[in-house]
Amino acid sequence: MIFPTTHWTLLAKASLNGEAENRNALEELCRRYWMPISRFVQSRGVSASEADDLTQEFMVHILEKSLFVRADRFQGRFRSFLIGALIRFLGDKADQRNAQKRGGSAEHISYDAAQSLAESNGALRSDNENSALFDREWALTILENSLKRVRAEYAEARQDRDFAVLQCFLPGGADPPTYETAAAQLGITLAALKSEIHRLRRRFRALVREEVAQTVSAPHEIDAEMAHLQEVLMDKGSEFSHSRET
Repeated sequence: MIFPTTHWTLLAKASLNGEAENRNALEELCRRYWMPISRFVQSRGVSASEADDLTQEFMVHILEKSLFVRADRFQGRFRSFLIGALIRFLGDKADQRNAQKRGGSAEHISYDAAQSLAESNGALRSDNENSALFDREWALTILENSLKRVRAEYAEARQDRDFAVLQCFLPGGADPPTYETAAAQLGITLAALKSEIHRLRRRFRALVREEVAQTVSAPHEIDAEMAHLQEVLMDKGSEFSHSRET
């Protein structure tokens, strides 16, 4: 089996190849990592709109500085590389805003956002806290992407109604009905319902694994990342949880 294109590979293309591939790679990075990055920035007291601006700047920064060229893809996970680059980027932004206070050129991010970044850049958060925040958003996004994919598969098979009932039985889903109630809603036997739930959960886990495979540099790293994802999202014995705190 051919190992799928990973984010390391996308970043290599974005850094080293032509404009069209740069744009395609950036679009893919944005699609998969926009939410973890934006929510991480928001966790530092920045508004949602300004966090989106900073997220876009960070994505462009990765391309412009060709950061992948200076990174060793075989010495760490992509998410570890990304959170390190993001924290350095935010620290630089805070320094720029402080320079602006002293009379430097103006930029479009507000002073309030600058203060939030500056105040959180240092003792307020340890490296472990930074990593934990980002890893949680990374893991939740992995699960949300997987949920969207399995929902789309049911829609393509014209089984939207079935999925509306069955999705409650996925890890982290809403409070599921009893098996008897769900079976009655779908008009199937209890044994058939259990079979459908088993099939859905198996497919969902496979899609989660595919999503995780996109973030490592070699196949042997997937199991460790799957274990880390489960550890990050473990909640009172649940295998996964895909609901974000509000």
